[in-house]
Amino acid sequence: MAFENLSDRLQNVFKKLSGKGRLSEADVKEAMKEVKRALLEADVNFRVVKQFVKTVTDRAIGQDVLSGLNPAHMVVKIVKEEMESLMGSEMTEIKMKPGADMTVILLAGLQGAGKTTTCAKIAGQFKRKGKRPLLVACDVYRPAAIKQLQVNGEKQGVPVFTIEGNQNPVEIAQKAIEYAREQHNNLVLLDTAGRLHIDESMMTELKEIKDHVDVTQTILVVDAMTGQDAVNVAKDFDDKVGVDGVILTKMDGDTRGGAALSIKAVTGKPILYIGMGEKLEDLQQFYPDRMASRILGMGDILTLIEKAESAVDDEKALEMTKKLRKAEFNFDDYLEQMEQVKKMGGINDILSMIPGMSKQLRNVEVDEKELDRTACIIYSMTKEERANPKIINPSRKRRIAKGAGVPIAEVNKLCKNFEQSRKMMKQMSGMFGGKKGRRGRFNFPF
Repeated sequence: MAFENLSDRLQNVFKKLSGKGRLSEADVKEAMKEVKRALLEADVNFRVVKQFVKTVTDRAIGQDVLSGLNPAHMVVKIVKEEMESLMGSEMTEIKMKPGADMTVILLAGLQGAGKTTTCAKIAGQFKRKGKRPLLVACDVYRPAAIKQLQVNGEKQGVPVFTIEGNQNPVEIAQKAIEYAREQHNNLVLLDTAGRLHIDESMMTELKEIKDHVDVTQTILVVDAMTGQDAVNVAKDFDDKVGVDGVILTKMDGDTRGGAALSIKAVTGKPILYIGMGEKLEDLQQFYPDRMASRILGMGDILTLIEKAESAVDDEKALEMTKKLRKAEFNFDDYLEQMEQVKKMGGINDILSMIPGMSKQLRNVEVDEKELDRTACIIYSMTKEERANPKIINPSRKRRIAKGAGVPIAEVNKLCKNFEQSRKMMKQMSGMFGGKKGRRGRFNFPF
C-alpha cells in the first residue's frame, strides 16, 4: 500500500514530539531532520524536501507554537497544511467545455504506465456523469493496444473509434473528431502511443496530433511506482509537448510516494486522479487534503463515504437498515453487502481509509478471495436456509459443506461470523449518516 513506510516514519516523529510536552526550538529542528530523512527515503525531490522542511520549521518556531498548550499537535497541523500546499491545496478537475460542445482529451505517457486502461476508466466516470464519451485508438504500434481499448470500452459501455490498417495517428484522430460530431459525442479521449523511454519521434507525433486537432487538455499518465523518475517524465513531457494535468497510476502498489509529493511542486501541474487498482472503477479524484491525511495516518473518511455513496442504492440501504433494527438480516442480505464491498474496491482499500486501521492491520493478510468462498457456501444453501439462518442445523451444515466443496468447519465459521456481524451491524446501524441526514446507510460484513 502506498506511503506505508513514510507514514510510519512521520507518525514516529510526531509521537516523540507529543511525549515531550513543551517543545524547544531544538526539539523542532531535530524532528524536522527526521522528517527530512523520511521524505528523501520516500523519493521526494531534494529541492522540494529542503523548501518544505524550511517552511515548516519557520512556521513552527515563528508563530508562538512552542509556547502553546499543545505544541506537538500544532506542529502536526503545520506539517499537514504544508503537505497539502505541496500537492496543490485543492482538488483540480479535468476541464470540460459546456453543454454539447466537444471536449477533446489527449492522454500521453510511457509504455506500461497504464494509459489505455486509465483512458477507459475516465470514459466510464464521465459517462456516469452524463457525458457521451468516445474512445479513440491512436496507439498503432503496440499490438494489443487497440484490442485492449475495445475490450475495456465494451465493459464501460463506451464506443471505440478505430481505422483498421491505418498507421497514421494524426489521421485517426482527425477522422475520430468528424465521427464524434456525427454521433453527437461531447467527450473524445485520444489514447496515444507510449514508448519504453522518451524519444523525439514520440514527442513529434504528439505535437502533430495537437497541431491538427483542437485538444482541450493534455493529460499525462505516469506510474507512481517509478518514484522520482515519474517527476522527471512529467517535466520532460511538459517542456516538449505541454501538459495540463497528471494522473498517477499504481498508487495501490508498494510505492514510496515521492511522485505524489513532488510532481505539483516541480512541474506546477496538478494531479487530477490516482489509480488505485486494475479494475475499471479503481480511479479516484485526487484531493491533496485527503492524501495528506492518509500519509500522516489520519485515514480518509470522506473518500470512504463517497465510495459508499456511489456503491449503495438508497432504497436498498433504507430497507437494510429496517431489517437490521428488527434483527431480520439474513444470508441474502449478507451476499448483497459483500457485493457492495467489492464495488467499493475491497476490504483492504476500505480499511486503509479508516484512521489507525492501516497500521494496526499492517501484518494481517485480508484475503479478498474469502468473499468469493463465502458466496459459494451461501449459494449452496436452500432459499429457505438463506432467508432463515436459524434453521441451519448440523445435518444441513454437512449438506451445505458438501455442496460447496469445503470442510464443515468452514460452514461453522461462516455461521458464527454471520451471527457476530448481524449483532455488530445492528449496533452500528445508526452510526453512519447518509445524504440529507439519512442514518444507518453503510453496513459492511467484516
